Amino acid sequence: MSASDAILLGLALYAAAGAVTALAFVAVGISQVLPHPLAATLGARILLLPGSFALWPYILLRWRKARSHA
Repeated sequence: MSASDAILLGLALYAAAGAVTALAFVAVGISQVLPHPLAATLGARILLLPGSFALWPYILLRWRKARSHA
């Protein structure tokens, strides 16, 4: 495996993990991270999707932290 293949594989794995995490977070996790009186509308969920896709490691940390405090 060449270096470029390894880099592309790493990017593909990062993107796949980001897609799974972003979809799960926007569908379920956002209500666990936000304070309870706040509800996320469909528009807010759509706007949060690209950011949660790119920053999925941080999203997982916040989600885990919110679940441990609940």
